[in-house]
Formats: sequence, structure tokens, C-alpha cells
Amino acid sequence: MSLSIRMLAVSAAIALAGTAFAATATPAATQAAKAAATAPAAKKEMTAQQQRMADCNKEATGKKGAERKAFMSSCLKGEHAAPATAAAPSAKEAQQERMKSCNAEAKVKAPKGAEHKAFMSACLKGDAAAAPAAH
Repeated sequence: MSLSIRMLAVSAAIALAGTAFAATATPAATQAAKAAATAPAAKKEMTAQQQRMADCNKEATGKKGAERKAFMSSCLKGEHAAPATAAAPSAKEAQQERMKSCNAEAKVKAPKGAEHKAFMSACLKGDAAAAPAAH
């Protein structure tokens, strides 16, 4: 036999052996990978954004194309009240609203320096009696 035919035969044997090995190892490797991927995901809780996405996705059932895209966009921005977010504003949202109203009130009263600091502190705490007295 010539050298090139022997090399071809050896290459073919290696290729077939590799294919047979891959075929037998693939189902076990796939099952192990699936188990590893599912186990941590089952233990983790969803973040607020992930929960909002799930809620919006459920509400978007039946919508297609541009209508679904527009709905999901407004829902994820919070413009559309999803069932989980419709109940009450979160603590962060409440704090942001309080900050906006206190800043608006501070612009009208225009306290300076320590007086401004005391006013904002009292206003953000929700201390109605101390807020006007700080001016």
C-alpha cells in the first residue's frame, strides 16, 4: 500500500471513531448541561425588571407586530399598569416623588445654606410641622 492510501485509511478510522464517541457522549453531556443550567435558575428570584417583563409579556398575549411592540414598550416604561405594579408605588418611586415635591417647594421658598439643608431634611422625612418652620 502506498503511504497516501494508508494516511487516508487512518484518517477515516479516526474520523469514524470521533463521530461514534461524540454520538455516545452527547446525550449525557446535554443532560448534565441542562441540569446545571436549570438548577441555579430555579433557585433565583426574578428581579423587578424581569417580573415586569413577565407581566407585560402575559398581557401582550394575542398582540402581534407593531401593536405588540408598542404595547411592550409602553408597558415596560410603566405607562401601562401591569397587574403587579398597579397595586402601589415602590419605596423608590415614593422617595423620588417626595424629592420632586420638596425641590419644587424649596425653589418657591428659596432658603439658602443651612436653612435649605434643614428644610430639605424635614421635607424628605415628611415632617410637615418642621418644613414650614425651617423657612
